[in-house]
Amino acid sequence: MTLAPPSLPNPAASEPVQLAKAGRREFGLLAPLFLVLALVLGVGLLTEEVIEGDTARFDLTVITALRAPSDLAVPIGPLWLREAGRDVTALGSFTFLGFLFLVVIGYLLLRRQRGQALLMAAAVLGGTVLSNGLKYAVDRPRPDFPQSALVFTPGFPSGHATLGTIVFLTLAALLTRTTTEPRIKAYFVGLAVFLTVMVGLSRMYLGVHYPSDVVAGWCVGGAWALLCWTIAVRLQRRGEVEPPAAPPP
Repeated sequence: MTLAPPSLPNPAASEPVQLAKAGRREFGLLAPLFLVLALVLGVGLLTEEVIEGDTARFDLTVITALRAPSDLAVPIGPLWLREAGRDVTALGSFTFLGFLFLVVIGYLLLRRQRGQALLMAAAVLGGTVLSNGLKYAVDRPRPDFPQSALVFTPGFPSGHATLGTIVFLTLAALLTRTTTEPRIKAYFVGLAVFLTVMVGLSRMYLGVHYPSDVVAGWCVGGAWALLCWTIAVRLQRRGEVEPPAAPPP
């Protein structure tokens, strides 16, 4: 019996497959950039509307609806809801996000992920500069209600919404690279989006930001986080930054 010689891989046949994979990778990096451009455009249009005063009526209507009709200094709802609002808004504070930032940086350094730590630092610190720069450039006053929360900066965009979006989404992006299970990836991203939304809503509920402040913060933070994530992925594929290390089994 004559044995057939082993079949050799056909380079010509595998070339279309490799090109298709390369095309999907490039699309996967270009899609976030298109979303970044869309968010930046949205922020630009919203900023123009805010400066011209076109959002004033909508903003005032929404934020007044969240106050007690008999006393605009008091948010609607029972006392426990007001306390919960203050607890939730603290998740987007500079203090909490600063602690979380240091914890993540320390973890990455212990895992010898120095490139990842540097990218995380650039994302958060750069986002802080961007947020404060926009605040003082627009210089929009905050809602004119008596507030239990102390505020020190102009209102547009919301710093809690901006930095919360950046930190939570960046951390979720790091965590999604440590697993191959789509459900777990979706859980990390969903949790980041949930925390971001709740922090923003709490700022409106407490009367320290208009809705347009919060929406602008979400857009600015989302655009910055996506841009930093896209840069990180490109650097990892070029071998200039180590990929996130998977946890031990």
